[in-house]
Amino acid sequence: MKILLVAVNAKYIHSNLAVYSLKKAAGRPAEQVEIAEYTINQQFFDILSDIYRRQPDVVAFSCYIWNRLLVEELMNELPKVLPEVRIWAGGPEVSFDAETFLEEHPETAGIMRGEGEGIFRALASYYIEGTSTLDDIRGLTFRDPSGNIRQNPPAALLDPDEIPFPYDNLEKFAHKIIYYESSRGCPFRCSYCLSSVDRNVRFRSLDLVKEELERFLEAEIPQVKFVDRTFNCNPQRTAELWRWMMEHDNGITNFHFEIAADLITDEELELMSRMRPGLIQLEIGVQSVNPATIREIDRIMDLERLKSVADRIHGYGNIHQHLDLIAGLPEEDLESFRRSYDEVFAMKPEQLQLGFLKVLEGTKMKERADRYGILCRKNPPYEVYATSWLSFGDVLLLKGVEEMTEVYYNSHQFDRTLAEIWKRKASPFDFFHELAVYYDEKGLTGVSHGRMARYEILRDFLKEKGYWTAETDRCMVFDLYAREKLKSRPVFAADLTPYRERLKEYERIYGKKVHIEVFEKENGPEFVLFDYDRRSPLTKEAYTEVVR
Repeated sequence: MKILLVAVNAKYIHSNLAVYSLKKAAGRPAEQVEIAEYTINQQFFDILSDIYRRQPDVVAFSCYIWNRLLVEELMNELPKVLPEVRIWAGGPEVSFDAETFLEEHPETAGIMRGEGEGIFRALASYYIEGTSTLDDIRGLTFRDPSGNIRQNPPAALLDPDEIPFPYDNLEKFAHKIIYYESSRGCPFRCSYCLSSVDRNVRFRSLDLVKEELERFLEAEIPQVKFVDRTFNCNPQRTAELWRWMMEHDNGITNFHFEIAADLITDEELELMSRMRPGLIQLEIGVQSVNPATIREIDRIMDLERLKSVADRIHGYGNIHQHLDLIAGLPEEDLESFRRSYDEVFAMKPEQLQLGFLKVLEGTKMKERADRYGILCRKNPPYEVYATSWLSFGDVLLLKGVEEMTEVYYNSHQFDRTLAEIWKRKASPFDFFHELAVYYDEKGLTGVSHGRMARYEILRDFLKEKGYWTAETDRCMVFDLYAREKLKSRPVFAADLTPYRERLKEYERIYGKKVHIEVFEKENGPEFVLFDYDRRSPLTKEAYTEVVR
């Protein structure tokens, strides 16, 4: 008997915590449980073929918003090549309306609802050791031998300390993001989020967490991403773990946390001020600065405190901040969202994530969709098309702003160029909107552009709109060389012919691995060294200094 746990991840660099946790929790039957990880970018036939070659007796799929359609197709087609296989599924995409899912997918044997470790342990024991019956396993919705759909009572919530550490072989994660969970549940009740369903926050004991984090540090895992919904909801615990990370820092591992910035204490800020650059990074959900919107989505947030905290963290210069906005929330029209965008942009995050509302089954937002006039995609990712406050045209406009934000701001390839532009353009939202319109008008949208092409497009745009200056060109050259030692010079860079002999002398002093660029200014040429062996842990830019 072989049980195959199947995960279909969004990207190769991702891993799936759920399947590793389920296998480890299975106990003795785990010897007959295998894991298969794929990505949504792989060909359907290749995934189907690989599952077939493994010859499982039972296949259990981990279902999420990004993989549901592909997983459903695999469920539909798998019985054609493995007629005797038993198919199960679990995860947020199938848990909230399990009976309907089984009615729509007659090839599926059942659904594991809720926290899966205990449920899967019992299910694996049922298939491998012949213990118990499906009727006895809480948390299952299943098809009985007569074809009738049965729904067992929900399983009890688990004690986090009873969930075993999921990873045996950390070497296989050397080039992937590894996910870790030190708590379950969320203290908040945001109406768009599934985490609001479980408001009972349960913590893994600190000694156990430290012991497990030590394994990541010893293996020199590049990044550990905590999936705790609000990592800092217990300030004392947060401070103790951050202090421990500082004391045991291996100089390599980065820890990622999702936090509520307005809950950060002065003690935590003081700790952050002393951290190694790149030791931690923070994801902060702002979502909106409109008070009416915040109230309507049942969110609690002290915006002024959030701004103050984000500003102090930015001033430390050692921590990557990722701030989130959600377009399509109730009470937020285009002008309101513009204000939200510009206020969050002013907080100077390393990344500004402009996301779009996803109307998920099991959330209050789904229940209130008609009240808010929400129109959204029927299938995953259930993304908003329009609301009573936003038209579909408005959403398309915001999609353009999102794309330009990703390309020109979040990439950190245009930092100095944008800083120069902001001297003449007060609203970043308006600028990126104008740039998105330019892309559409010139037929540039949807085309794969190289890095140099992005600079040339931006330069042409700035000239057409009257934003260009000679200093803009100098900033572009600086931004280009800050990322890499270019093989060919941009046409808007300074002519190096008059400085050839001096550059040769610099090469003799500093070697060929660095680059020396000339910037012609009113008071004479300035020579800047770009050292690619010394990069910023936050932006990955080369170390730079003016040489004499």
